[in-house]
This record gives sequence, C-alpha cells and structure tokens, in this order.
Amino acid sequence: MDATNAPVRAEVLRDRYRSRLPRSLEELVGPVGGTIDLPLHIVWSGRTSYSLDRPKSRMTLYRTVLAEGLREDLAAILHHRLLAEQWPVLRRLVSPYIREAWEDAFPELPRTAAGGMTAA
Repeated sequence: MDATNAPVRAEVLRDRYRSRLPRSLEELVGPVGGTIDLPLHIVWSGRTSYSLDRPKSRMTLYRTVLAEGLREDLAAILHHRLLAEQWPVLRRLVSPYIREAWEDAFPELPRTAAGGMTAA
C-alpha cells in the first residue's frame, strides 16, 4: 500500500466502524446463552456457528461481529453485559479502528480486567 493512502484508508475504516455503532450499549440485546449461527454477510467462509456458553467461542463470535456486522447485527447478536465483561481482552483482539470507535463512543467500557490486571 502506498504510504500516502494510509491516512485516507484509516479514516475510511474509522468512519465505517463509527457508522455501525448503536446509540447506547443497552441497544445490544442479543442472547446470553446458546448457539448462534452467523449469516453469510458476516462470515462468508469457515466457521459459522458459535457457542455463547464457551468463552473462547463467544470471544471469537464477538470479534467477528464487531469487525463484519452491520448495526442491526450488532444489536441482535451482541449483548451489552457480555460485551462489557469481555471488553478488557476483546479490545486487544480487534483492530485499533474498532477499539477506537467503541471506546470513544462508550467510555463506560472497561479498559482493564477485574482484579486490576491491565488489558492494554
């Protein structure tokens, strides 16, 4: 990639993720248990089914939906409590553009894990 295009690409990515944000975390009313099968517009190859009852599976699901989901997908699949609980680790697994968009919009998302361990 041409270095002169990097700032333009970064702003496009920031705008993409900002435009998908819910107005509040409470709009994220997805399930807190069970299995979720993601639609093709979110995951077009590989694994499509995730268990919310298994922490690693849930983390992968949330990472995928944050990166590829539309605003409606975020609200229907993600749950505000689970997102907040996972955020200290999840924030390290998503792109900096996703992390920046979510943390700027929702300063209530915790930056550190319970017990004071930093997730940065």
